[in-house]
Amino acid sequence: MKGWFPRGPQGPKAIILGLALVVAAWGISGVYKVQPDEQGVEMMFGKFVKSTEPGLHAWFPAPIGEVVTVSVTQIRQINIGTQTPEDNAKRFGQVRREADDRQVLTADQNVVDADYSVFWRVAKAEDFLFNIRNPEETIRRAAESAMREVAGRSTLDQLMTDSKEALQAEMLIQLQALLDYYGAGVTITGVKLLAVDPPKQVIEAFHDVNNARQDLDRQRNEANAYRNDILPRAKGEAEKMIQDAMAYKERQVKDAQGEADRFNSVYDSYKAASDVTRERLYLETMQEVLSHSNKVVIDKEGQGVVPYLPLPEIQKRANGANTSKGAK
Repeated sequence: MKGWFPRGPQGPKAIILGLALVVAAWGISGVYKVQPDEQGVEMMFGKFVKSTEPGLHAWFPAPIGEVVTVSVTQIRQINIGTQTPEDNAKRFGQVRREADDRQVLTADQNVVDADYSVFWRVAKAEDFLFNIRNPEETIRRAAESAMREVAGRSTLDQLMTDSKEALQAEMLIQLQALLDYYGAGVTITGVKLLAVDPPKQVIEAFHDVNNARQDLDRQRNEANAYRNDILPRAKGEAEKMIQDAMAYKERQVKDAQGEADRFNSVYDSYKAASDVTRERLYLETMQEVLSHSNKVVIDKEGQGVVPYLPLPEIQKRANGANTSKGAK
């Protein structure tokens, strides 16, 4: 021990200088830098003190203090039911499907296998580090719970058709609310529903049902097309019949009105000169009747052989002669 301490008046100074250098080096080790995409978390004796923003900071060096930096801009992904080839490299890039965590029950009592991905990032580093023990496992289980809740209020058709986007948005809201309740310090940036398939045990029956549904949709579309073709024509024909009926009605009303006016005119004439009007009506009636009948004129004043004028035969001969001239 005697040889360790320096001798002479310079000995104590050298010791003090060495201690000062050690203290300075220890203090400098407490300087740290937070990158632009990170948040720093300062702890003293393992207890959270404060969080820091990007830039240079100084804190108590170990073992008194400790600093942990966490990326808050990196988008991370959790695949539920399906792993990407990168996640599953040990299986030569094959996709692995988990049965327990991907099965959900729909509102119409169908059990389906749902594959989906959750995208998230750290929002508050201190909550992310201290409020939950295993952040990724917590997010996974919370996502499964949110998916089952959303699927339980949706039908199979909604999960497999164009309603996917609305269901994804609803699931994102449910999942974010659940993680906020846990104080996980995580922001869910997106949820993507990758596939919804029936279990392997019933997939054949499901395909049969799906084919029948497609046939039903096809027949419904054909029926709608037939209806769209026949209804306008039927409406057009009905409208035409209505227009014809209205025209017939107007014509009949006008004819009846004309007959009534003619009758009133004749009646007025009859009241003014009944004998003349009666004679005129008789002559007009006889003219109308005789103009459409074959006529034979017999002179009742004749004696012996009855004089006979064959008017119908004369008329036929006259018509025949006119027809021959026209043919020539």
